[in-house]
Amino acid sequence: MKKLFKCSVCGYVHEGEEAPAICPKCGAPKEKFVELGKEDTDKIYASDRTNDIHMDIILLARKIAQLCEEGIKLNLDPACVSTFEKAKDEAWIIKQRSKAEIEGHMKKGKW
Repeated sequence: MKKLFKCSVCGYVHEGEEAPAICPKCGAPKEKFVELGKEDTDKIYASDRTNDIHMDIILLARKIAQLCEEGIKLNLDPACVSTFEKAKDEAWIIKQRSKAEIEGHMKKGKW
């Protein structure tokens, strides 16, 4: 397992044998990076896939909402429009649930 270094300015996490010369996100110098310990490193690696899954769910929910918008605009009949409106509302809930879960992960150091 490679080492992880976290920028103390912006929170960017770098993977490698040493911290980068400058932070790729905020431009902070190498001295602003802190090497993460085993516990924090393990949290990040353990949560990497679930964070990706939540991001995929967010993208899929956005796609569902876009498709529902298209169906609503087509306005085929009231029952059809109602189904699209309900699905759009449900997609919002799914998206927000995954966003909240990612936020919880971040607060627990599961970057």
